[in-house]
Amino acid sequence: MRLIDTHTHLDFPDFDADRDALLARSRALGVQRMVVLGIYKANWQRLWHLVEANEGLHAAFGLHPVYLDDHHPQHLDELRDWLSRLAGQPKLCAVGEFGLDYYLENLDRQRQQALFEAQLELAAEFELPALLHVRRAHAATIATLKRFRLKRGGIIHAFAGSQEEAREYIKLGFRLGLGGAATWPQANRLRQVVAGLPLDAIVLETDAPDMAPAMHPYQRNSPEYLADICTELAALRGISTEELAAASSRNADELFGWG
Repeated sequence: MRLIDTHTHLDFPDFDADRDALLARSRALGVQRMVVLGIYKANWQRLWHLVEANEGLHAAFGLHPVYLDDHHPQHLDELRDWLSRLAGQPKLCAVGEFGLDYYLENLDRQRQQALFEAQLELAAEFELPALLHVRRAHAATIATLKRFRLKRGGIIHAFAGSQEEAREYIKLGFRLGLGGAATWPQANRLRQVVAGLPLDAIVLETDAPDMAPAMHPYQRNSPEYLADICTELAALRGISTEELAAASSRNADELFGWG
């Protein structure tokens, strides 16, 4: 079984003690590729060193809305410099993680929107997929994406919207990232939505070290749990684990341009 984890934060210090062993365990369980996402300027260099040193790891660089107060206008210029310098490198796969977060009320929405649009412009300029954080902000995100119409689309990370919102994202060329949240039995609405999503729109993710699945509750999340997540979501949809793994990996390959 071949799996791709489309959203991890393996550069985080949470993994410093056993990162190599974790990567080996993940690969042994079929996780052949993992995307590591930047969230603020200070972690981009560490992240790039990590993906350069490890086969099957790929990088995305972005300015995450939750860290809004850590971002400065010159960081957008530096993000553009990173993308320009690494253009064409197979280890660079996307712009992200960025987007809109309306759950945290202290985050200024106008500043978020300006930062969101600036990074969408970079995704368009460099013809890279956009890996988006969207929390309680689907309407604003969809409206913005309709204006930008990214050539390569991207992924809505940890998708937890409605069927209607899913259809809008799919029409805009986006895949829907599914991970641990839908494995919890109490997530009734999300599980109903996941069961009805088109198979060609789904990509799998962990968001490690966050969003641990129900079968590994309240632990540090890890790419090695992706097979368990796949098994649970496949059962939810009434298909085999192998079918979901193959479809989600094929969708990721197509999005990122991996042969």
